[in-house]
Amino acid sequence: MDFEMGPRADALRTELRELVNNNVPEHFLGAFTDDPADLETAQTFCRLLAERNLLCLSWPEEFGGGAASVWEQTVVREEMWAHHEPRGAQYMGVNWVGPIIMRHGTEEQQRKHLPPIARGEVIWCQGFSEPEAGSDLASLRTTARRDGDGWLVSGQKIWTSYATMAQWCFLLARTSKGEKKQQGLTIFLVPMDDPAIQVRPIRCMMGPHHLNEVFFDDLRVTEADVLGAVDAGWSIVQDVMSFERVGIARYARCERLLGAAPTVLGDRWDQLPAELRGRWVRMLTHCRRARLMAYRVVSLQDSGRIQPGDAAAYRIAVTKLDQDSAEVLMDIAAEVKHDDPRAKWFLGEVEDHWKYSQASTVSSGSIEMQRILLSRSLLAAAK
Repeated sequence: MDFEMGPRADALRTELRELVNNNVPEHFLGAFTDDPADLETAQTFCRLLAERNLLCLSWPEEFGGGAASVWEQTVVREEMWAHHEPRGAQYMGVNWVGPIIMRHGTEEQQRKHLPPIARGEVIWCQGFSEPEAGSDLASLRTTARRDGDGWLVSGQKIWTSYATMAQWCFLLARTSKGEKKQQGLTIFLVPMDDPAIQVRPIRCMMGPHHLNEVFFDDLRVTEADVLGAVDAGWSIVQDVMSFERVGIARYARCERLLGAAPTVLGDRWDQLPAELRGRWVRMLTHCRRARLMAYRVVSLQDSGRIQPGDAAAYRIAVTKLDQDSAEVLMDIAAEVKHDDPRAKWFLGEVEDHWKYSQASTVSSGSIEMQRILLSRSLLAAAK
């Protein structure tokens, strides 16, 4: 397939890079640090993108989007991830929360939730994983039991990114027991400021906001909070996974850091061991492979022909790229002169990239589960 995006995409990349250069500090390492100013930088930048109709570029105009192609939205996704995701947690709302509500939500839910996402005003978190249900998500224990005209939700979620700053939670709970554990699950859209919800941060090397425990103590929800049909949440979860996994364009950040290495090292680049430079070339090749796999999945998604194995194959490739490139970049960073003008930027970016890469094989579905999904898909196709 021909994935050449054309002059409009090139112009869009130029515009986005200028916006980042003019509005994001040079040493910005994301919104989720100990410095509250970094979160405000991301929120301000999101509002700027929204004002220019660039935040939800491919959304329909009726929902606050720009009605552009999925390829233009892919350009936005790549440039944001390449420049340390200055949208902060907004990528969740843009990439999958909004599109899922468009597909499965009522008109009332769409009117309520989509415009604030498109304006960059609201942050979402995902209430999926639990202490005994991570990769095996369908084994979750959080329950929603009937109570009059609604439900009472009780249980615990874990590893919930952005729970300390989110206004809404995309929550998965068990509403009944079926023959299979994937049956009887329901999605609820719930406000995080409800007093029945308690958030406890989990300290980790990636900094605050990334990992949290969330407890639900008889949280009252109603029919208006249900996304899709009661007991039919698993099909929505599968949709979420396909949108979420392709929506994280970390190959763009890998490629930017690898491409910057020769410039940062200058004359020292030619003095690097041939083995290290060979690994660097392989990583650039793997970046291109991951990018092309992402484009294939975007194309399949746009045509409605995507299968779980397609997103799983991409996820495996980009996860391996994340970790392998981090090791190469750390070895290169060890050769950087600290008095170089760009050294501080490069070393900070590489260290941050390495820290994130350590969690990449378990976040958004473990790599083992992705391999199982891909294997099942290949076996089914062979029958």
